[in-house]
Amino acid sequence: MTPHLADTPVLETERLILRAPGPQDWPVFRAMMASERSRFIRSGEIDEGQAWRAFGHVIGHWILRGWGNFVMTRKGDDAALGAVGPWFPAGWPEQEIGWSIWSAEAEGRGYAFEAAQAARGFAYDVLNWDHAVSYIDPANTRSIALAERLGARRDDDAATPGDAPCLVYRHPEPDVLADGGMEAYS
Repeated sequence: MTPHLADTPVLETERLILRAPGPQDWPVFRAMMASERSRFIRSGEIDEGQAWRAFGHVIGHWILRGWGNFVMTRKGDDAALGAVGPWFPAGWPEQEIGWSIWSAEAEGRGYAFEAAQAARGFAYDVLNWDHAVSYIDPANTRSIALAERLGARRDDDAATPGDAPCLVYRHPEPDVLADGGMEAYS
């Protein structure tokens, strides 16, 4: 028996499936957390126990909130490419749309953009969020570019989680997206 989160939504985009995390995703997550790929989502070196607890945090968010980061996979292939989705752990100043690419082969293919659009739509349409931000390490130029491609704009007055340097990118609100898309936000 493979345990799984019951009754979690599955989102589908043109190329991707976004589903709840499961035990089959742990090896890919662990490898990413042990590599340089995780430098923007952790501070310092991380051991396997810390990676385990971080993965438990991803799964636990679904249990505690009823929603969380989706694991993204290509259609027809259940191998985890990364995670994307609504995120609001205790102590976070605002509801976030977050993303991380776990697999180097998934970089530069537009998967994060495609998945983040679907996840933001889910947060607005299903969870009834009226706003969202993305918290981004100032050195993470790829995530900054993605946030801007999604229509998010830097908000230097917004509160940040924790003590680590962090930029806040505010996404267009649902009514702005509905009234003409991201160009209306520019």
